[in-house]
Amino acid sequence: MSVRTRFAPSPTGFLHIGGARTALYNWLFAKKNGGQFILRAEDTDAERSTEASLDVILDGLRWLGLEWDEGPGKDGPHGPYYQSQRTDIYDAYLAKLEAAGLTYEDEGAIRFRVPDKDITVNDLICGDVTVNLKETRSIGFDPETKTTLERNPDLVIKRPNGGYIFHFVNVVDDIEMKISHVIRGEDHLSNTVLHLALFEAFGEKPPVFAHIPLNLNENGSKMSKRDKGALIHEYIEAGFLPDAVNNYMALLGWSPKDDTEIFTPAELMDRFSMEGVNNGNSKFDYTKCVWVNAEHLKRLSPEDLNSNAAPFLEKAGISADDPRVTGALELARERAELLSEIPGVIDSIFTDDLDYDEPSIEKVQSISGIDDLMAALYRALEGVEDWAVDEIKASIKESAEGRGLKMGAYMLPCRVATMGSMKGPDLVPAMVLIGKEEVLGRVENFAELI
Repeated sequence: MSVRTRFAPSPTGFLHIGGARTALYNWLFAKKNGGQFILRAEDTDAERSTEASLDVILDGLRWLGLEWDEGPGKDGPHGPYYQSQRTDIYDAYLAKLEAAGLTYEDEGAIRFRVPDKDITVNDLICGDVTVNLKETRSIGFDPETKTTLERNPDLVIKRPNGGYIFHFVNVVDDIEMKISHVIRGEDHLSNTVLHLALFEAFGEKPPVFAHIPLNLNENGSKMSKRDKGALIHEYIEAGFLPDAVNNYMALLGWSPKDDTEIFTPAELMDRFSMEGVNNGNSKFDYTKCVWVNAEHLKRLSPEDLNSNAAPFLEKAGISADDPRVTGALELARERAELLSEIPGVIDSIFTDDLDYDEPSIEKVQSISGIDDLMAALYRALEGVEDWAVDEIKASIKESAEGRGLKMGAYMLPCRVATMGSMKGPDLVPAMVLIGKEEVLGRVENFAELI
């Protein structure tokens, strides 16, 4: 059986982390099994669906690297891939049900006669779920009177206004697009019995179902678009790496069955399996997601680090073409967790107008004999002939020992004088990038300031 999975977002908002994870699982499963990943737009809600919202979703999927084999912009043999353009197909399938005597009109709507028998969902993750639709759908609950009421169990598949409902078009599209596996959120599990009834009515073999656990926020409730980390465009703006976001999303409900937490895309595809998906809900942890991103930053090649950091550097006024950038980024990757943090780590290397942090100034001013120490530091740096890490350290160490001090006594004032604060990248390599003349000028200016 050829594996064909699908992601079917409703273009009424942004790409949510839960939807993105669903797309990721479908993409991973299809690619690992040599199959196709299909994207279709469930845009039948004309009042809420917009082209702009769909563009946001498509851009988010592209940023994550979850390219689809068929769908918007990639026509295939099973299109169109917008439900709003498939009405003729739905009409033809409705005619099949009408010819079989499985529908009837009810106040302008068309209802599907649900079968009066047990239907079992064989779910790869949730196990077997058996429901009799005639029984379960014949009783409703009135929240106003807080009483149970009898209701019509038969499913409305076409509204009085002529629009088809989700359950019907979902099944028709899965049949027409030859979907082999439906991987979606556990909140759709209750719908699946209805879908199985429709598959049977059409005489079609249903796909394999796998309902993945829900994402919960840190409070234990279902994530909403207002929760931090809920929307994919926030990750783009914050400077996450797409591979890191995919890595973390995969771990929200799936386990590799060992302690491994960091995966390259190839490793993730190789290790992923539906057998490893948990049947319990996952809890989103933004701090953990940031940590995963930091680990991916450390593993980037210099070339990839440069290209990913370039937009954030340019925004901060640091030219990505500056020959010092590659060295500066190597210093930043150990301290920055997000691409957006990198300019703040290395900007003191490139500035022509260094700002000094007031608490750092006060810390240096409190050092006994600071004026003499700054003068000795200047002489030590001035005497370095080969402006390189080892030579700078050796000169500072020699000067410190000559004054009966340890090298560390020089490093705090040197850091504040050179970098503007007590924070920043590895000091001496940063000084090499800044250059001898500029460092001496900064030390001299700082000595006058304090």
